[in-house]
Amino acid sequence: MTADHVLAIDQGTTSTRAMLIDREARVIALAQRELTQHYPRSGWVEHDPEDIWRDTLAVMREALATAGIPYRGVAAIGIANQRETTLLWDRETGEPVHRAIVWQDRRTAEFCETLRAEGAEDAVRAKTGLLLDPYFSATKLAWLLDHVPGARARAERGELAFGTVDSFLLWRLTGGQVHATDVTNAARTMLYDIHAQRWDADLCRILRVPEAVLPDVKDNSRIFGLTAPGLLERQVPIGGMAGDQQAALIGQACFEPGTAKSTYGTGCFMLLNTGEKAVASAHRMLTTPAYRLHGRITYAVEGSIFVAGAAIKWLRDGLGVIAQASATDSLATQVPEGHGVYMVPAFVGLGAPHWDPDARASIHGLTLDATGAHLARAALEAVAYQTHDLLEAMVADGSATPSTLRIDGGMAANGWLCQFLADILQVTVERPRNLETTTLGAAFLAGLATGVWSGLDDVSRTWSAKDRFPPQMPADKREAVLSGWQDAVSRTVRPNARASRADSWFR
Repeated sequence: MTADHVLAIDQGTTSTRAMLIDREARVIALAQRELTQHYPRSGWVEHDPEDIWRDTLAVMREALATAGIPYRGVAAIGIANQRETTLLWDRETGEPVHRAIVWQDRRTAEFCETLRAEGAEDAVRAKTGLLLDPYFSATKLAWLLDHVPGARARAERGELAFGTVDSFLLWRLTGGQVHATDVTNAARTMLYDIHAQRWDADLCRILRVPEAVLPDVKDNSRIFGLTAPGLLERQVPIGGMAGDQQAALIGQACFEPGTAKSTYGTGCFMLLNTGEKAVASAHRMLTTPAYRLHGRITYAVEGSIFVAGAAIKWLRDGLGVIAQASATDSLATQVPEGHGVYMVPAFVGLGAPHWDPDARASIHGLTLDATGAHLARAALEAVAYQTHDLLEAMVADGSATPSTLRIDGGMAANGWLCQFLADILQVTVERPRNLETTTLGAAFLAGLATGVWSGLDDVSRTWSAKDRFPPQMPADKREAVLSGWQDAVSRTVRPNARASRADSWFR
């Protein structure tokens, strides 16, 4: 039997899934498990690494069993992962020393403020393309080293290993034989020089991270290692890894400079391909590797929104306003135009372009006739408004407005949101045939390393749009609702935070 299928893992913030993908990029089988969230304190978010590993192994086996494909038909495994989430484990036993600190976690905000006051942000931004923010891995790692008894001394002796979720899964899948990551995940740590393409000793010193804990950094598509004997029915090569948002860019076949995608899951992340040029942003966007193949790197600019689908989950699980997320589509149509209710979903701070870790969620414009439908619609609208803010910042940095925006993620199934997004952005929105583009990207990378696909042109031929949403909203209405959004944000973001950041971010 020809090995022309790829098993792709998408280990996300709220769930872990595995898909078996064939050469035509069709999903042959899917398995998924929800991931328990832990909130020890306000602004803290953690995952149990053993839950991540147990679920990953379970969904891999389930997807293969469901498909009925013999293991000899599987060419490789690809991994896409929630980025920035930070793990630290014992090199000898493989046991984590603490729960994983999730990318949404804000416990290191004060440390970031201290570093900024010491003048560290310029060095961080110049080398990494990132801002000093608790979002990224390095300060989370420093927190673990300082708060887990004995961890710093053990790390300096080389007894502990750090990794983002990709690195941890690779370690476990290979039975502890490989401690490595890929360039897209390394670039989200604040420790990796994206221009020199190596861990940076000065950044490690500034952020108090011993280099002994860091993994090797590899291209996105290559053979990282083989699964350990006995884990699956046969040993399978791990052939591709990428952070989830870069994986989605690949899954959306955004290989040409100027092409863009936006993923709507727990958060929202827009990436615009800038080719071989690392574009420095003057408007608080991030500069990041999009992918590296055969040693050749492609860059992107990125805007990160911390809460998108998570706000819908809060309406469902926290308030009980909706019974299921899909209900927001019909609820949005029950609310009159110009309803005046705005949600600023800063539950874990605000990401780009504001970067205010201490902001908290707010709802504006409530009256006594407001209902759960108003909240549901406001949560959906906030996704589009935040995406508009990202695109506006990218254009201000000199990027051309893309002719289309390719969208994916769970929220992209909501047709009302797709149309509202197109209206607010004034850009045609394209929804692909397969919304699971993050998983597809991981599959493409693994398949490129093992000959399932011959190159990026071969990958591109598998992409097609299922739906297109051209903008329809009149200009005056669009300007009115955007004005209301900007007013709501101005009431949420701390005035002193905006003032204190202006000097460093705009010089």
